[in-house]
Amino acid sequence: MPDIRPTVGSSALVLNATYEPLCVVSVRRATILVLTAKAECVSDGDGLLHSAHTTLPVPSVVRLTRYVKVPYRTHVGLSRRAIFARDGGRCAYCRGSAETIDHVFPRSRGGLHAWDNVVAACAKCNHSKGDKTPAELGWRLHQIPAAPRGVAWRVLGHRTPDPRWADWLDLPAAPAVTAEAA
Repeated sequence: MPDIRPTVGSSALVLNATYEPLCVVSVRRATILVLTAKAECVSDGDGLLHSAHTTLPVPSVVRLTRYVKVPYRTHVGLSRRAIFARDGGRCAYCRGSAETIDHVFPRSRGGLHAWDNVVAACAKCNHSKGDKTPAELGWRLHQIPAAPRGVAWRVLGHRTPDPRWADWLDLPAAPAVTAEAA
C-alpha cells in the first residue's frame, strides 16, 4: 500500500490573479487547479507528481488565471491554538511554558472571551491568579493582548507557513546558512 500521509510540504498557497494571497489548499487541490488550467504554478515544492502520461513538479504556490473577488473577514478567529501561536507558547505572566489559557479580566466578573482579554498561561500562574485581575495581585503582563493582524494571520490562521511563501505573505525571510556558520 502506498504511503499517503501528509508531509511537511503537503499544502500550497493560492494567489489571486493579482498575486494577492487567498488561501492554503492541499497539494492535490493545487495540482487539479493547474491541470484544469484554472491556475499556474508560480513556485515548485519538493518532488514530482507522476501519472501514466505526465510528470509535473509538486506545486508550492499557484496563481489563479482569473481574478476572484473575495470578501475578507475583518477579524481572525479566536481559538486555543491561535492564542498559543500569538503568544509564542509562553505564559503571559512569568514567560514560562504555557499549557492553558487565562482570561486577564475573569469571565466570572464580566470579562469577555475576546482577543484583548485572553492570554496563554502556565498552569501555576493560572491557578494562582484564580478569580483575580493581574493588578490585584501586583502582576503585570509582559505583552498587552490584542487581535493578530496581517495577511499571514488572515490567510494562515495559526498554521505554520512554508518558508517558500515568505515573499507573498510578507513574512521575514529565513536566515541563510553561510559556509562559515556550517
